[in-house]
Amino acid sequence: MFEFDAFHLARLQFAFTVSFHILFPAITIGLASYLVVLEGMWLRTRDNVWRSLYNFWLKIFAVNFGMGVVSGLVMSYQFGTNWSGFSQFAGSITGPLLLYEVLTAFFLEAGFLGVMLFGWNKVPPALHFLPPAWWRLAVGLYLLDPCLQ
Repeated sequence: MFEFDAFHLARLQFAFTVSFHILFPAITIGLASYLVVLEGMWLRTRDNVWRSLYNFWLKIFAVNFGMGVVSGLVMSYQFGTNWSGFSQFAGSITGPLLLYEVLTAFFLEAGFLGVMLFGWNKVPPALHFLPPAWWRLAVGLYLLDPCLQ
């Protein structure tokens, strides 16, 4: 049979974690765009079918976001446990990048998710629509041309 040492087992474990984690950001990006369309259609027509669809997919979006955060934490924790030699060698480069990801992706997205989930009756409809839509547009434009920094 196959003989695995600790190095190959660590690579296999990390490959599983990354393969599991990448599902959630991909679904989140697609659902975010879909939610913008649904809420925009509700604002335009005031038809409650659009709002019902938005509320249904928003719950799935929130669960998906939470699973992405949890699997991302496991993935970043594995850098220190499975790849301690790499983390010691490249920690001065990867550390600030992970911090930047946590500060921008997690806190800003979690803040806008809070507005999306709990702000429906607390803020005006345009304010409920514009900040999350603007944030998704800004991220999408950055992904199209990351040299704009």
